[in-house]
Amino acid sequence: MGYFRELPNILYQSPLKHKASSGDLVAVKNLFRRTKLFDYVKESASFFNKYTIEDGERPDTIAENLYGSPSYDYVVVLVSGIVNINHEWPVQDFQIYDIALNKYGSEEKMNEVHHHETFEIRDSSNRQILPPNLIVDGDFKIDGSSLRFGTNRFNIISEAGNRQLDDKNEYSVATDNIARPVTNYEFEINENEKKRNIDVLRGSYLQVFINDLRDVVRYSKSSHYINRSLAFTEITNLTT
Repeated sequence: MGYFRELPNILYQSPLKHKASSGDLVAVKNLFRRTKLFDYVKESASFFNKYTIEDGERPDTIAENLYGSPSYDYVVVLVSGIVNINHEWPVQDFQIYDIALNKYGSEEKMNEVHHHETFEIRDSSNRQILPPNLIVDGDFKIDGSSLRFGTNRFNIISEAGNRQLDDKNEYSVATDNIARPVTNYEFEINENEKKRNIDVLRGSYLQVFINDLRDVVRYSKSSHYINRSLAFTEITNLTT
């Protein structure tokens, strides 16, 4: 990933067993400069577009499509805010079943209810009584339409079609289906789908963005400064 080329080096006291003395130094990438990178990215929101990751797309394929080179994959990762790509990048659709089976242990457990999500409920005057997609448990209840003045009836709004509820004091998940069950398997699919929506850098800002990032991560002059891309740490327990 080209990202690591952008990070400066730091001379660190060698941990190697075959070192000549405790004064030996090795050059390593200063991963702590990542914090500066992510702070900079957060402040650059006007540079971004929304993007939906298609099944099987990777940071390098997106970079090639948007910027003409897979070497800008690190720009895709940084701008999307991803820290751990193994856990935060969507897997392919065919992989979800095996991942869920490994996580829950059996198909029976996969098909158990993870949670319920509410349907939208509106009254006869089209006022919202219950918003959709709230995560609730199986015991969830709301006050019924008979507790309202007049003949105001409640209607469930869903993709399957609208349904008028009976006029009574209380509605529940168990008796009135005011929320739908979401299985463990569906939950894993939905969580994976959420990962598909990311921010990407507009192509016209690519070079400006890279130049600014290089300035952000480079060292400023200090007692440990060697040059803008190299510094050193304190040497402790010096022996020969």
